[in-house]
Amino acid sequence: MDSSEISLLVIAGGRSSRMGEDKRWLELDGVSMLEWLLRKAQREPFRKRYLCVEAVSERLQALAQQYELELLVDETAGAGPMEGLRHGLQVMPTVYALAVSCDMPLFTFPVSAPLLAAADGTMAIVAQSTGRRQPLVSLYHRDMAGAFATALAGGQRKIGAVLAEVPHRLVELTPAEAFFNVNTPADLRLVRGRFANISRPVPLITVSAPVSNTGKTTFIERLIPQLRAVGIRTGVVKGDCHGFDVDTVGKDSWRFQQAGAPSVAVVSPGGYFIQRQTQRRASLLDVANQLEGVDMVIIESRNHGTIPKLSLWRGLGAPIIDEDTAALFTSNPQSDTSIHQYGIDEISQATALVCFLSGL
Repeated sequence: MDSSEISLLVIAGGRSSRMGEDKRWLELDGVSMLEWLLRKAQREPFRKRYLCVEAVSERLQALAQQYELELLVDETAGAGPMEGLRHGLQVMPTVYALAVSCDMPLFTFPVSAPLLAAADGTMAIVAQSTGRRQPLVSLYHRDMAGAFATALAGGQRKIGAVLAEVPHRLVELTPAEAFFNVNTPADLRLVRGRFANISRPVPLITVSAPVSNTGKTTFIERLIPQLRAVGIRTGVVKGDCHGFDVDTVGKDSWRFQQAGAPSVAVVSPGGYFIQRQTQRRASLLDVANQLEGVDMVIIESRNHGTIPKLSLWRGLGAPIIDEDTAALFTSNPQSDTSIHQYGIDEISQATALVCFLSGL
């Protein structure tokens, strides 16, 4: 079975209680989360596409028309995503439908191919990733409409509870990041950081702190071996406001600089370095893009880094939590719930975050 034989149900109810605002319209690189999914869906040859929403609006109507979806409005208000599933399954012309929630911006449709391959008449082919079921990236038989209707009539709103009562199959899907849900402002920070790296030739991560002696260098020093252990070659660019000199007084390269050469390079069998004098501070991003033989680059800087940023705090100064900050590693948890927080020595967690933010 392929996508031309099934329908698509985009589940976009729009309650967003944990986000505090309608997450369908949250922008990633200038495009709403909902539209990102519709753009991907447009490239797939589904027999029929439906946009399942709780209430209609001009904005939703415009998107449905632009991306060639039929707009389905819930017939029962406040029933959650199950009502969108029920309604879509009831009206669709195909035997199966792929249901996908609009709050997974890293999802791509090829990920769901094993679900279609497993379709054998079973009521539901349920995605599972790293042991966690994903009912809103799953394949449903049209006969599930009746099961969902019965559940809703009895006050049941949990899709998993209905699935437990019908024949279904579990199919493991990868990668796990495809199922990353943006449910909270803290989640949004992470996915915006990931999007910032999508178009870069080499992913960049900033490690920042409000004051010196917070441990940025030590943090990076401990992080590099763990990244190397998972196959990631890491370059580092350090911002230094005090100036530097990489050569030794009296060496030939030092003498060339003293004589007035603005740039000096030294090449040896084991490597090379270039020291260049500039009239103004060089861009850390430009320097990072010149590093060779690396999969990603960590920038150590207080004020000149880029999104996404891992912020460190040990009680000195005020924690840096700006719009570029993806996560806070702290010795003292803060009351700010808009950001994911971890212990400052949780290097394994930092490794996982760097991999996610870099797309590696």
